Formats: sequence, C-alpha cells, structure tokens
Amino acid sequence: MTIDLDLTVVGSINADITAITHRLPAAGETVGGGRLVHSPGGKGANQASAAARLGARTRMIGAVGSDAAGTAMTHALLSAGVGTDDVAVVDSETGTALIMVDAAGENQIAVCEGANAHVSIAECGFGAQETVLTQLEVSMDLITELSHTVPGRFVINAAPALPLPAEVVERADLIIVNESEYDLLPQLRDARLVAITYGSRGSGLYEYGREVAFAEALPRRPVSTVGAGDAFCAALTIALATGHSRHRSLAVANAIGAEAVMDPNAQPEFHRLEHYLQSTTSTETTT
Repeated sequence: MTIDLDLTVVGSINADITAITHRLPAAGETVGGGRLVHSPGGKGANQASAAARLGARTRMIGAVGSDAAGTAMTHALLSAGVGTDDVAVVDSETGTALIMVDAAGENQIAVCEGANAHVSIAECGFGAQETVLTQLEVSMDLITELSHTVPGRFVINAAPALPLPAEVVERADLIIVNESEYDLLPQLRDARLVAITYGSRGSGLYEYGREVAFAEALPRRPVSTVGAGDAFCAALTIALATGHSRHRSLAVANAIGAEAVMDPNAQPEFHRLEHYLQSTTSTETTT
C-alpha cells in the first residue's frame, strides 16, 4: 500500500565497495581473508530506496557520473521504486564509498564524493505539502539553499557530523543524528526537534533539548550497520510526516533499523510501513 506522502530525498549516490573481514585492521595493519561486495549506496540513495520500499512516493535529487557505476546506481534506485528524473548525469566519476565491515557488523568508511559535488536543485521545484530529507554528503551551500527554498517539512540527517549554519538549524523541522554526532554538534542542544539514535539502547526525541519521547531498540546481532541509520531516517521521517505520534514513530523507525542491520547491503528490501506499525510492540515512553 502506497503511503499518502510525497517525499524528496536530496543527497548522495555512491557505489559501495565493501570488504567483509573477521575484524577491522589497526592503523598500518593488513587483515586478510576478506570477501569483496559491490553494491549501491550513498546516504541519500539509501534513504530514498528505504522510503520508496516503505511505501512513500519518493523522488531522488542527486548526481551520478556518465560511467557504468552511475548507470548501475540509477537502475538500483528505479528498482526500489524511486523517481530518478532529477538525478543528473555529470562529467565526473560516480561517488564511491570504500567500506570495511567486521564480524560484529562494525564498520570503517571512506567516501570519495565524485559526482555528489555537483548535486543541484536549480531546476527542481518543491511543493508545500512535500517533505524533503537531506544529509551532509552534499555541499553545505546546497543544504543552506534547501533551507531557504523548501516550503514544506524539512528534515536533515546531520551525518557526517559537520557544523550547520544557524539559519539551517532554525529552519529544520527535524534533525537526525547518532549519539556521537550529537556530541560533536553542541548547537543541536537548542534545535527545534532532534532525534538521537543510541544503537542497541534505542532512540530518543528532544525538543529544544528536552526529551519528549524514547523507544527501546530491538535486540539484534548485526550483520552490517552501514544502512541501518539511513533506514531509520527514512522511517522516522515518513512516520512523523504521516501523523503518527512521536513515540510510535520512534518505535517503528527502530524496528526498521533493526531489520536493516540483518542485511549486508546498504539498500535492503523492506515491507510496507503498515507492516511495522502492526508488528511493533509498545515498549516506548513519552515524557
């Protein structure tokens, strides 16, 4: 069932090259016995794919190179049900993420931005009822431009953790971070609404620094945590935008993030959002 929500994701599209090893190497160390996986990725594309699979009408604004990787990444988005008319093909290599994942699902990631440096909204319009979700794997100038341009709900996943202009923080309806990113961005203490993920300890919502909702995590033994945060962002954005309560939205987003950690790919398959709304138990609290 399609959700009555128009969602636009503005962000990065990467080709992920992942080495799966029994442990992560220390500085200067080589760890052998790995397995290599090529898959679609990029925070923007991961979030758009998750949103479309959860049932939102989703389009992607991004950029890929005119190379084989760009063609494959665009095809992956289309296969997930994402509209790609606003994915530009530019004279640059497609963005690439080099990822290492260990047996516990922990990871190290290096990103080469490539075509993501050329993402533009110059020819893209936004409707008053449209929700826009973005991340910080595109330029901060673009994030600032979005804050001035988007008339509807504006959500930022502030990852990787970079200082945000005050005007962007003031404009955002919701900012999503993990606890490490929150510690690195003290300016979020006074933001309108911030969601913080705590891994195996759950997630919370904070309004101007005051906790207003919390949901426990579902116990899982992760295969990979690479796409879990992106799935959480898509789910929380959709749940809140479609009128679900704050604590229910957190609980559903936790459930979808928990499902994502059981898949080695950054863009796993999901059921529709309704499935998680029906199956999630009420372990959350509101303050």
